[in-house]
Amino acid sequence: MAIIGEVENSGLKVRPPALRVDRRAPAWWMVRNILVCGVPLALLIAGAVLWDPARAWLIAPIVGMALVLAAKAGVEPWWRYRVHRWEVTDRATYASTGWLVVEWRVAPTSRIQTVDAVRGPLEQLFGLATLRVTTASSSGAINIRGLDHRTAEEAAARLAVVAELSEGDAT
Repeated sequence: MAIIGEVENSGLKVRPPALRVDRRAPAWWMVRNILVCGVPLALLIAGAVLWDPARAWLIAPIVGMALVLAAKAGVEPWWRYRVHRWEVTDRATYASTGWLVVEWRVAPTSRIQTVDAVRGPLEQLFGLATLRVTTASSSGAINIRGLDHRTAEEAAARLAVVAELSEGDAT
């Protein structure tokens, strides 16, 4: 009970984040999952077609990988879009991520060490970026994936300014 009182008295409100990721994020997640699962599936199918003696024992892995691909490409992107939320305030960065396991994290601005807007090749293709907020937490950085690249850059710049102005030891 004392911990909740301290959080409330600090002005940091414990609540879910308010903003959705960009609408292009599900398409990016889908393409990424198709590449990650589709290439091994294609190799298994090629092995079954080209190597006659292996055909019988490759059927189960092909079916299994096809089911995984169906879940990762057909269900996961839309579920992630429902779950993924983010918000940056002067007091904290909030993020809710995941699909099978949902993680909700809050990073107080006074604890922020670095802020980056990261864009991988597929993210660039879709005009998206990842906002990475690093603190001294043993849980690692908060990665907010699927943001419009301009939004991620603006949030990173804003957080860098706010973190510099806030009192704290960033540890």
